[in-house]
Amino acid sequence: MAVPKKRISSSKKRIRKNIWKGKGSGAALKAFSLAKSLSTGNSKSFYFSDTKEINNQKKSESKST
Repeated sequence: MAVPKKRISSSKKRIRKNIWKGKGSGAALKAFSLAKSLSTGNSKSFYFSDTKEINNQKKSESKST
């Protein structure tokens, strides 16, 4: 015969839920921080090539020669 599981106390349930929410909140904060640093150009840990910037550099080099 099937026996139901023991009931989890509401405090334990709340603690686990808060830990789960905290992990998501931390990940969101980290992602927002990275996006902010990319938009301002102050990123030291994430490198990407901006095609507009590369094209501008090529144009300025061709004008100087």
